[in-house]
Order: sequence, then C-alpha cells, then structure tokens
Amino acid sequence: MLGSVHDAEDALQETFIRAWRGAAGLRDADSGRSWLYKIATNVCLTELERRRRRVLPHDFSPAAERGTPPGMPVTESVWLDPYPDQAIGLLAGKAGPEAHYEQRESIELAFVAALQHLPANQRAVLILRDVLGFSANEAATMLATSVASINSALQRARAAVSERVPERTQQANLRALGDRALQDLVDRYVLAWERCDVSAFTAMLVEDATFAMPPLATWYTPRDVIAEWARTSPLSGAWRWKTVRTQANGQPALGFYSWDDAAGAYLPFALNVLTLRGGLISDVTAFIVRSTEATEPEAYQNFPNEPFDASRYSSAFTRFGLPERIGA
Repeated sequence: MLGSVHDAEDALQETFIRAWRGAAGLRDADSGRSWLYKIATNVCLTELERRRRRVLPHDFSPAAERGTPPGMPVTESVWLDPYPDQAIGLLAGKAGPEAHYEQRESIELAFVAALQHLPANQRAVLILRDVLGFSANEAATMLATSVASINSALQRARAAVSERVPERTQQANLRALGDRALQDLVDRYVLAWERCDVSAFTAMLVEDATFAMPPLATWYTPRDVIAEWARTSPLSGAWRWKTVRTQANGQPALGFYSWDDAAGAYLPFALNVLTLRGGLISDVTAFIVRSTEATEPEAYQNFPNEPFDASRYSSAFTRFGLPERIGA
C-alpha cells in the first residue's frame, strides 16, 4: 500500500496499538484475520491522505539524454524502498483462494510501482481482493462500502495496473530461466562489473533496458545509452567493485560495494535489483546508500566517494542482512 518498508513498519506498529485497544470488542475469533486487515488498511489509508506517492525514477522524470551525467538527487521521500522479502519469509503461492497474485508477485518492483498510481481506495481493494484473497463481501465490510463499489473499484484497478506491469511476472520469468541459468547470468553480471567490462555488461541487457539509481532522478535507456554512461562513469575504471548476492522484491539482487582506500575495504554503495526478460536483464534499479548532502552536481558524478546516509543504508543493506564491508 505505502511503497516504503519504513512507513509500513510504522503502520504495523499503529495497527497493533489499535488492535490491542480494541481487542475486547472482538467477539468472533474466526473473524480475527479480517478484523486485523481492516485496521491495517485504515491505518494505510490515513497515511496516504497526508503524503505524496512513492515512485521509481522512470515515473518521476523522462530518461536522460545521451551523454547526460547524473544530476542532483531528489531528497524528498518520493522513492520506493526495496523490499526484503527473504527477511520476512514470503512463500510462493497465493494468500487466499480468491487471490490472483502469488505472494512474491505482489511485491515485485513493477507491481508495487504500478500500485502507487492508483487512488488509495482502488489500491486497498486490489490488495484485499487480488493479493490477500478476501471475498467481495469481506472487502466491502472492511471498507464500509457496497459489494458493487468493491467490484467497480477492482475492475478499474486491474485495468490500470495491467497497463503498467509486464505481461509476464518476474516469478514466471525466473521459473522459465531456471536456477542454473539464473546463477550463470548473475555470475556474468558480477564478473563484468568487477572487470569494468562494458561490452560484457551490456551484452546481458535487452535493447530497451533501463538503469535507474534512486535517490538520483536520472535514469538511462536504451542499451547503447546505458553503455555510453557506464563507460564514462561506473565502469570507467575509476572505482573497483565487489558484490554480495541477495534477493529483493522477489527478484535477484546484489549488494554493490566500492573500494575505499582510507578504510582498506569495500564499503556499501548500492543495492542493485535486477528485472529479467527472456533470459536477459531488462531493468536495473540501484538503490544508492550514500549521502545526498553535497550541493554541487559534480559530487554525484563521483557518488561512491560520498559518505553514507544512515537511513538509506538501513533500508538497502541492514534490512537485507548484508555485511558492513568486504575485505580486500
């Protein structure tokens, strides 16, 4: 609903507080699940009334023109967070008999980003019905509206989301690719970055690939533009990279570390979430964890040299159990 793990944790605490205060009024234990979700949904709806939606750079601004260096970051709370699905034990399969989406499909980057474009009530209905598997009657009771209103909102929400998400989910892509082929793809991706091999890196990208780096609004597409940017910036040889494999949003991800002479170690730089299509990489979203306090644009052309941002580091590394540093 909120597009932010941090905001979700705050909402969860508020949900528990309201549930504790109202527990005495729960007369039917069998309705406990829907009662808790009703509270959580209302907490989220209240939160959505007072803040702007969270997005990925693709939905914030147009793609950068060829040869454009990264600009100034956007420091407001507008960016989606990466989702540590392994940390909370999400399983494959649907959460209820009427659900349309698997649990892992419901946290994929494209799906969560698409949700943010929906009005709050449509977002709630789609999650309650298609992700959690509540019936139309249950959703109507939880949102204090009619079944007809629920069905109408669900139809509009499904149509809007379908326009923004790929026809094939990441879970379907991963199953089709298989574990061995996925491991090979990720291994080659890592090796290309460690060797600063632009040709090997871009050979793994689809033609219309994108590369985004929140909190920078700047993002690059298609493949040849990404190659030009990579050659003059992250893969220029000015920085040395190491990685640790993880998973985010039900997708393969890599914790990227850049060499720091003063520390004598590789220090966290960004969490790269990979989106796949047809055995290649279609999108890379690199959640950068360095500070955005510098006031000159040139600092962000050398972003690995900036100090850490504690909040971003927590969201993209600590939550994922990634190490604080990698030795030489």
